[in-house]
Amino acid sequence: MRGIDLQRVVEALATPSGRAVGTRGHDVARKYITENLRAVGLVPYRGGSFELPYSAQGVAFTNIAACVPGAEPDRLPLLVHAHYDTCGEQPGADDNAAAIAIALQVAECLCAAPLRRTVVFSFPDAEEPPHYLTEAMGSTHFYQSQRVTDFHCAIAMDLVGHDVPVPGMEDVLFITGMESDPGLEPVLLQCRPPDVLEPLPTLTRYVGDLSDYAVHRHARRPFLFLTCAHWEHYHEASDTPDVLNYAKMASIGEYLAGLLHLLDIQVLDGPFESHDTTQTEL
Repeated sequence: MRGIDLQRVVEALATPSGRAVGTRGHDVARKYITENLRAVGLVPYRGGSFELPYSAQGVAFTNIAACVPGAEPDRLPLLVHAHYDTCGEQPGADDNAAAIAIALQVAECLCAAPLRRTVVFSFPDAEEPPHYLTEAMGSTHFYQSQRVTDFHCAIAMDLVGHDVPVPGMEDVLFITGMESDPGLEPVLLQCRPPDVLEPLPTLTRYVGDLSDYAVHRHARRPFLFLTCAHWEHYHEASDTPDVLNYAKMASIGEYLAGLLHLLDIQVLDGPFESHDTTQTEL
């Protein structure tokens, strides 16, 4: 992957003051993301701006959304989520600057070689408490009020910058949502990860609604969630750029690109959560 440098993006976003809603850090992060979207060649998802402002519960928020137009724009687009706010005054390198950096890097590659489907890159606001799973949550508002069409499949990333803190499982990337459509199981079986990454599909019901995929699950639409799970730096001041594994992040970016290429041509026609994925889990 080319011009977007993962570590440089994380270091620019993960400052000690954080990116909590309503703070200067939040404004700086929003500007930084939109400048990078423009620089790598994406276009606004709707209208003439990458910024999609909204208000809820008496507070002003801003989602960010851009796209790489596909060769066959009549097809339902793919969607990648990576929220940009933090939980209070903490750097948020893993939560969620790492996912933003990976999304920007994959977006840049797709600009050079677009898919058949348009790929929408969404950077939702208000994922963190106290807005989490409320009407103010950015991904929920985006899906309910700002989307132009439905999506072929949504992929959410959160906490994708670190080694899993279990001996022998450091290279694992957990994936939930395979059960949301029968067509997702063959995609995960066919998508070959880099040698240094070990994708581990599991069921969403084991963990519940943890991030921006929740609105898609409730809408009974195909989704996947990529994460390395909670660890000691989660929602802490110690979630700084120096604790991340950038080689693993690069591998996750390669894997995400592979998923998007396969999803571009995969039939996903339901029914929702009707498929037994036990054998693939085993």
